Amino acid sequence: MIMQALSLSIALNRSGSKIHRTSFTRSRSKRSLRSLASWRTLALAVLHLLLLSSSEIRAQQIAPPADPNSVRYHTIQIDALNVFYREAGPTNAPVILLLHGFPASSFMFRELIPSLAGKYHVIAPDYPGFGYSSAPATNEFEYTFDHLANVTGNLTERLGLSRYAIYMQDFGGPVGFRLAAQHPRKVSALIVQNANAYVEGLPDSFWSLAKTLWKEPSLDNFAKLQDAAMSNAALEWNYTNGVVDPSCVSPDSWMLQRALLERKGNKAAMMALLYDYRRNLDLYPKWQTYFRAHQPPMLIVWGKNDIIFPAAGAHPYLRDLPKAELHLIDTGHFALEDKHDQIAALINEFLTRKSTE
Repeated sequence: MIMQALSLSIALNRSGSKIHRTSFTRSRSKRSLRSLASWRTLALAVLHLLLLSSSEIRAQQIAPPADPNSVRYHTIQIDALNVFYREAGPTNAPVILLLHGFPASSFMFRELIPSLAGKYHVIAPDYPGFGYSSAPATNEFEYTFDHLANVTGNLTERLGLSRYAIYMQDFGGPVGFRLAAQHPRKVSALIVQNANAYVEGLPDSFWSLAKTLWKEPSLDNFAKLQDAAMSNAALEWNYTNGVVDPSCVSPDSWMLQRALLERKGNKAAMMALLYDYRRNLDLYPKWQTYFRAHQPPMLIVWGKNDIIFPAAGAHPYLRDLPKAELHLIDTGHFALEDKHDQIAALINEFLTRKSTE
């Protein structure tokens, strides 16, 4: 196209020069000269447009394609709530559903998602009351784990996720195990990271305040647990305790949590869930029956220095799932903060191997 345009330009210039010389020798009228000049101006304008279009086409041809593995951020209405979720990876790839802990959000998966998106379609939602999802008051939304699981299940249906692996951490356990026990055929694998399904994982040394509240839900006991779980110091401690080198842990996580917890009524919502956590213990036998009956492939990656859910809660899974794989990692409760590369490698290797068995 460029060569054609240049040829046109040369022809026009030669033609114009010849006509121009002839016009003087034959004493053409000024009107003819003006007409020829106008024609040349129009032709040069067309040439300019041809060259410009050619440059744009070349630029499009050499521009790098959009990265299909980049993270996208969405909000969708589920049960009259705005539910925020992160998405990455090919939409036709195997699905991994990432379920976050307390009082975190899908932000905790910011480093893991890119490491999985090359091979998997990754979905990481924020539960109602968490992250960037709607956070209605406790008189407008029932903050229970049954309700969180229902909203999350409805999200998977709206997104057309018919089969998926579930990564669950902390609060993600009660949400994910509910989904798995209700729809076992939808679950391709379970990835458990410091998420509990056995009473051995709830030691009195940490859970005494919660257990006291469950037995006696007084205002005083609510206040004690709220301060212990959601003070500024506690939020930071959640991330740094048990980490070999705390300087590797970004303060972004607990600073974001501080801001989100300051939303009107949000701490009350979190306390409602901490109180409802007692009902999860009643479901432990049901979940364990699901493990034994369906034998879902399970990868256990556990921060072994976690005091909230210690490693004593990791080993019992092997009683019901003898083929499960257990990896104790030298870190704390939010293991992805400093060990995301190690965990991503374990997930990729595990799921790849299981897909061929």
